[in-house]
Amino acid sequence: MTDFANQVLDWFQQHGRHDLPWQQNPTPYRVWVSEIMLQQTQVSTVIPYYLRFMARFPSVTELASAHIDQVLHLWTGLGYYARARNLHKSAKTIEAKHQGSFPTSIEELMQLDGLGRSTAGAIAAIAMQIRAPILDGNVKRVLTRYHTIEGWPERASIKRQLWEIAECLTPQNQVAEYTQAIMDLGATVCTRSNPSCIQCPLQTGCKAFTQGNPTDYPGKKPKKILPVRSATLLILLNPCGEVLLEKRPPTGIWGSLWSLPEIKSAGKEFDIRHCSIEYNTREELPGIRHTFSHFHLDITPIKLRARQINDEVAESGRWLWYPLDQSIEVGLAAPVKKLLTTLTE
Repeated sequence: MTDFANQVLDWFQQHGRHDLPWQQNPTPYRVWVSEIMLQQTQVSTVIPYYLRFMARFPSVTELASAHIDQVLHLWTGLGYYARARNLHKSAKTIEAKHQGSFPTSIEELMQLDGLGRSTAGAIAAIAMQIRAPILDGNVKRVLTRYHTIEGWPERASIKRQLWEIAECLTPQNQVAEYTQAIMDLGATVCTRSNPSCIQCPLQTGCKAFTQGNPTDYPGKKPKKILPVRSATLLILLNPCGEVLLEKRPPTGIWGSLWSLPEIKSAGKEFDIRHCSIEYNTREELPGIRHTFSHFHLDITPIKLRARQINDEVAESGRWLWYPLDQSIEVGLAAPVKKLLTTLTE
């Protein structure tokens, strides 16, 4: 075992976190769900979502048998909803092709939807004690600083170099502990800003610390100005105080989530996919901006109280009259949930 691995393991034993929910009974399923939730999301945000998810779907079998709306409902607010759709799809694959048992090779794990090499490595190492390197954001930060590797780590040549280093450093023994340790070190000590270098077990060998510029690593992603798009969303209330939602297509933004219908105004009628609505009152609410990874979306909400609605609006599977107490379990896009909450305040 390398000095690097020994130092990381010694630190983890004394100072690392050992009480995170997914560290208890680390089965492949529990580790998989946690790793997917933790992608681009902080631990403090994930914990309550993870606990609710595990309480509702304690096994891959129960996740596979659930309706996608139930899965997305528990994911609402966590963002990056493709992760939830891929979890659900992969659970069905595990049930159908692997009789409910997780594959035990990196190659087979990577065939599951939404599961890359690093996540496959984490599942294999932590849950199955199989030696496999990982390279999540925390590990990239540790390695680029330790070796002063310049440039954006997602660039192919740099990423290849980091994988080679991760492969060399991953020990043959204590692989589960090491995998958790190096991720924890990056998350709690070798942080993006204000790293606690004095507390770092790798300080003496860290080239970035020696140079005095650890926060210069890893290199930043080339900046890109995000374009701005706009949309008008309809908040249509029926006489019972329920609001109309429309199921989004499986692909694209908010895929498979329930959303307020996007509309085009024309005089005193609003057209919703050829469904005409007559209304009593019309109110334009304050706009909100929602930012995706590739663009900003400026949303103008229009609130209407319906007087008469075409029967087609009630078409099963496509439209939903949603109670404002949110008692129906469906997945909601984050800005939609925010807008609905304002109606009850």
